[in-house]
Amino acid sequence: MDSQTSTPSSEQQLNAIVYGRVQGVGFRFFVLKNAVELGLKGWVRNLSGGMVEVLAEGSAESLQALLTALRRGPEPAYVREVKYHFSAATGSFSEFDIRF
Repeated sequence: MDSQTSTPSSEQQLNAIVYGRVQGVGFRFFVLKNAVELGLKGWVRNLSGGMVEVLAEGSAESLQALLTALRRGPEPAYVREVKYHFSAATGSFSEFDIRF
């Protein structure tokens, strides 16, 4: 899942799972803020195993910037690992939001 396959289209999709101390530290709101600033569409949610999942669509440049932010996280978080892959965008999102 840690591959970097790119597509020839201008829009791509990033699916990432973030491991570490990423729940209860404002991580989803951190992702939301960064994604909106980068003009991305999609969602972020907590997973039952203590991870955070991110699905974002947009330009390759913006997705790389989000990936950099995911690796850093907000101040109280500790990111141990980010597993991710890229695929073609589906175009099925109109905004970026937090899923509960």
